[in-house]
Amino acid sequence: MNKILVSACLLGQNCKYNGGNNYNEKVIDFLKDYEVIPVCPEVAGGLPIPRIPCEILDGVVINKEGESKDKEYRSGSELCLGKALEENVDLAILQSRSPSCGANRIYDGSFSGKLIEGKGVFAQLLIDNGIKVLDSEDIEDHKN
Repeated sequence: MNKILVSACLLGQNCKYNGGNNYNEKVIDFLKDYEVIPVCPEVAGGLPIPRIPCEILDGVVINKEGESKDKEYRSGSELCLGKALEENVDLAILQSRSPSCGANRIYDGSFSGKLIEGKGVFAQLLIDNGIKVLDSEDIEDHKN
């Protein structure tokens, strides 16, 4: 059985910055024939739930109060990459727009809601290590 790494918030785990989740029925349906490996790089990096929202500005993850959380995001991403490699996953399905998991677009770092082309820290790390990444919003376009 193929293994797929998935942003834990998409599976209904309350690990989002605001304490909630991004439960996604389409992702759940897609995963029914796969072994699922849930991860949250932000929590893996030691960040609390809930936490101050973060965005990427000039390549550095900062929170809304201007504090760098780059170290936590990068260490959590490295830990989750290790899990992906250990489990030999075929694909990662990640939460859209997230500063860790965004696969197509991310917020611009101004905390104004403006989106830009770009990838989150974890998404980029997976790609750099040869793991295919799929944005949760693109799940319907992906063929099994």
